[in-house]
Amino acid sequence: MFWPIFLILLILWALGLISHVAFSNLLLVIAVIILIIRLVRSRRP
Repeated sequence: MFWPIFLILLILWALGLISHVAFSNLLLVIAVIILIIRLVRSRRP
């Protein structure tokens, strides 16, 4: 479960390096992804 999350964050980080303008948006996206993952994990029995 850890590796897919790590790969997604790594890809988003690389995209953020390519487009410096989107860096603040990248941080927001990462925060939203982490929040969604936590919500999904908490709803599983």
